[in-house]
Amino acid sequence: RRDVLVLTPWLAPIVWEGTFNRDILNAQYMQKNLVTGVVTFAVKKYWFFIEGFMSSANKYFLAGHQVNFYLFTDNPEQISHLQMAAENHLFVITVQNHSQWQDISMSRMDIISRYILSQFQYEVDYLYSIDIDVQLFEHIGVEIIDTLVGTISSWQYTARRESKSYETRTESQAAIPKGEGDFYYTASFYGGSVAEVYKLTRACFKGVMEDRKNDIEARWHDESHLNKYLLYHKPTRLLSPEYYWDEEL
Repeated sequence: RRDVLVLTPWLAPIVWEGTFNRDILNAQYMQKNLVTGVVTFAVKKYWFFIEGFMSSANKYFLAGHQVNFYLFTDNPEQISHLQMAAENHLFVITVQNHSQWQDISMSRMDIISRYILSQFQYEVDYLYSIDIDVQLFEHIGVEIIDTLVGTISSWQYTARRESKSYETRTESQAAIPKGEGDFYYTASFYGGSVAEVYKLTRACFKGVMEDRKNDIEARWHDESHLNKYLLYHKPTRLLSPEYYWDEEL
């Protein structure tokens, strides 16, 4: 494709529809006998989205390959029996809710990193965090698999650097210096190898806690910290805005 940017300045591929051959990638991936994990959170009223997300992800996310879905919820009894594909497994993990959605959002990084240490590192090779309030309408395949993967925000793709929604207050650990920043990444879809996702979530949560100690909250909560991390730890693969599109656009 010549209509879009397909390579970053540090030579990481940007994946768009039409830039890969899924049959070739599937054949290579099959030989490696890998398991991919998906983490998602349905806390408070977000249990409403479980069925839409799970039924579409079960159908379209790495179809034909082994996927473990880890669903964190404060309301496990609300989950009806979900029919999963033979190669997919659903694990429901009970988690405490918080009074404010920002607290839920910012504790996700801590929860993911802790479960990587205690469980996920023994069960999956790659791990992706995806927001529950989405539905998949097309196949998302093994073209997303890489060491450290960020998704370009659909809202921020065409924004100039100075207009992107970075945290700029220097008191925050998420602050991105003026004139810096490559892309604006959404915290709604990111992942990579288990080891790299552990480093990312640990660093982001550390930044959140440092901010809290200094009585400041980053502009876009955990997403601001994710953008700071990916500025200095470049993703090895980027997913285009097609992978997390907003219908309002």
